[in-house]
Amino acid sequence: MDDSLYQRRKRTNQIGLTLSMLAMVLGMTVLLWILALLFYKGFAAFSWTFFTASTPAPGSEGGGLANAIVGSLMLVGMCTLVSTPIGVLAGVYLAEYGDQSPIAGLTRFVSDIMLSAPSIVIGLFVYAILVAQVKHFSGWAGMIALSLIAIPVVVRTTENILRLVPGSLREAAFALGAPRWKVATMVTLRAAKAGVITGVLLSLARISGETAPLLFTALNNQFFSTDMNKPLANLPVVIFQFALSPYDNWINLAWGGALLITLVVLLINIVTRIFFREKVSA
Repeated sequence: MDDSLYQRRKRTNQIGLTLSMLAMVLGMTVLLWILALLFYKGFAAFSWTFFTASTPAPGSEGGGLANAIVGSLMLVGMCTLVSTPIGVLAGVYLAEYGDQSPIAGLTRFVSDIMLSAPSIVIGLFVYAILVAQVKHFSGWAGMIALSLIAIPVVVRTTENILRLVPGSLREAAFALGAPRWKVATMVTLRAAKAGVITGVLLSLARISGETAPLLFTALNNQFFSTDMNKPLANLPVVIFQFALSPYDNWINLAWGGALLITLVVLLINIVTRIFFREKVSA
């Protein structure tokens, strides 16, 4: 190879590596600055009242986010109960039967569209087909909107992880006379259960901080309520409303709520990567 060409390629490589490192340092600096500010402001709002009292009235002191925390737990919990079986079964169908069915291509296409669709569009869709028809906001509408966001994540994750299962496992099960449905549920799905659980946890992390869909569906409730047929308080909407308010007490509570969601999402991601990394790679 010509020495001048080698030197030119070497300089180009060094320039590329330098620019990449600078971009990484800049991104990490901004991220750490945001996290440091969030932790500083958020921890200052944490107290026993923060977790036990409901959201305060405008201009009042004290209060907490107990109603929003419970509402978010209800929404995410109900969403998990709905999205997990639908997403896992659809992923199993695409991975095990997708090559023989024309419906699989349409299912993948719709799933990809839902994955890339802005969450506010999904919120408007649920508002149009449900909230506008019953003429009131509700926790059920919020749960449906979050489920439409979580299901595609579970579907694609389940399908991809099932395709990583060695074909020899399926062949061995077929050789023993097992039917296809039993091979799919008792052999391949069991072998990939760690990856499937990872997909479910990642979908939870995805929906935990969604605000736009809930603005059009569950909205908010200043009071403590567990009635899913009425507007339901939730952390993302409360943070959005309180952060834009002129009241210092509300702004402090918004910082605390933002930190709480960040810690929950961070915990989910850490648990996913630590406890399931080795099993998935195996």
